[in-house]
Amino acid sequence: MVALDSSLLATEVALLLLGFGYASVADLRTREVTDVLWQALGAAGLVVGAVMVAPGGWVPLGLWLLVALLTLQHMFAWDVRLGAIGERYADLLELLLYAGVIVVVALAAARVGFGAGGVPLPVVAVLLTVLFARGLFELGVLFGGADAKALMVAGLLVPIWTSPLFVPGTAAATLNAISPFSITLLMDAAIASIAVPLGLAVRNLLRGEFAFPRGFTGFSIPIAELPHRFVWVRDPAVPAPRKDEEAAETSEEDRARRVEIARELEHRGIARVWVTPQIPFVVVMTVGAVVALLAGNLVIDILTVL
Repeated sequence: MVALDSSLLATEVALLLLGFGYASVADLRTREVTDVLWQALGAAGLVVGAVMVAPGGWVPLGLWLLVALLTLQHMFAWDVRLGAIGERYADLLELLLYAGVIVVVALAAARVGFGAGGVPLPVVAVLLTVLFARGLFELGVLFGGADAKALMVAGLLVPIWTSPLFVPGTAAATLNAISPFSITLLMDAAIASIAVPLGLAVRNLLRGEFAFPRGFTGFSIPIAELPHRFVWVRDPAVPAPRKDEEAAETSEEDRARRVEIARELEHRGIARVWVTPQIPFVVVMTVGAVVALLAGNLVIDILTVL
């Protein structure tokens, strides 16, 4: 059984890394990641997780399928298929679904407890991940629905990670063992994101273009490169987007906006612009996932050492 569990866990980790790696490459190249990827990874997480909890009996298995399906419903546009009913009542239906799952898990915990034969910790971790990701999305911390989906899928594939390769002490290992992997991933991603301004500063220093503070947030490129780079123009000032352009949702809409800006700046005789790179958050999350697998929660690691 230990060998089987280890193999299943290795499968989940491999799926997580391969899936997030693919999403990062796709997002960097086209700024679009197909929902099919999250659907496939989520379905794989449901199946592998079910195999892992099934030896505990029908209660753990049923609870796992319940929270896994709650997660998966975010990957499908089921409200669109309901037509006018979905448009009007989708939020209410989803709220009832959330409430129902929470109540069932809470009642199960009160009746049979946690652990073997009761409510598995991965079930709790996945439920917390869904609530955490949805909350961050509603608060605007996660700007796109795809980021919230990615975080939920990560939590479904690896609910809890108890085997980081590098952990500074017993206290950190204990906290990592009970912390949902998704929260660890996100906190590590936040720390890893510090590398972006540092990298930009080094680039600008090497090119002799560093100036504080903008040397930490961007770099300069020729106007001719602007349509082909996923960037925001910071200097010089550019025309404000029209009302119908404020929320570009596709890479082509984004590129069309940059083409328009390039033409305007060329007309003004400007040869170079200062830009900020558009770094997809899924890339930062992928780095956070790798760090989390290797070292657990860096914040916890650092605090336990201090």
